[in-house]
Amino acid sequence: MYNRRVSKSHPRVEACGTLDELNSALGMARAHSPPEYVGSRILKIQKDLVTIMGELATLPEDFARYTKDGFQLIEQSHYSDLEMWIKEIEAKKISFHGWATPGETVSAATLDMARSICRRAERRVQSLVEANEIKNPHILIYLNRTSDLLWLLARREETLKSSAVPNTD
Repeated sequence: MYNRRVSKSHPRVEACGTLDELNSALGMARAHSPPEYVGSRILKIQKDLVTIMGELATLPEDFARYTKDGFQLIEQSHYSDLEMWIKEIEAKKISFHGWATPGETVSAATLDMARSICRRAERRVQSLVEANEIKNPHILIYLNRTSDLLWLLARREETLKSSAVPNTD
């Protein structure tokens, strides 16, 4: 942001690139998931990721300008929906045994891929926090809750498949 330059190998660029990769993986998951339940939730997350990327792309010395220019920051309100959706899925008692192995359905596999990328994004942002490059604690919480939700959504998709009536054709 603001015509600042950093190396392509800068941890800030790595974090933004990983979030961009996550956004793409979420697009794939949304394309392969039921739009009325999974897809609508993923679309909200994708929009929030753009907000996070803008915040991460702003160097500390430009942060006051960023907020003055009216750019939105990730706040607790952004992940309150995630937490509500997590509780909603957990209340349905999704079933799984042992460690989940991705691939039961295309939808679940794409959600698992997005989840693993989200965990990497969380680690990249944590590096920026440790380097005192990022001050907003809500970003890490948001990413953590997103990866938890993606795991549950994948298990939900698998549970729905396993409880479906077998095709007798």
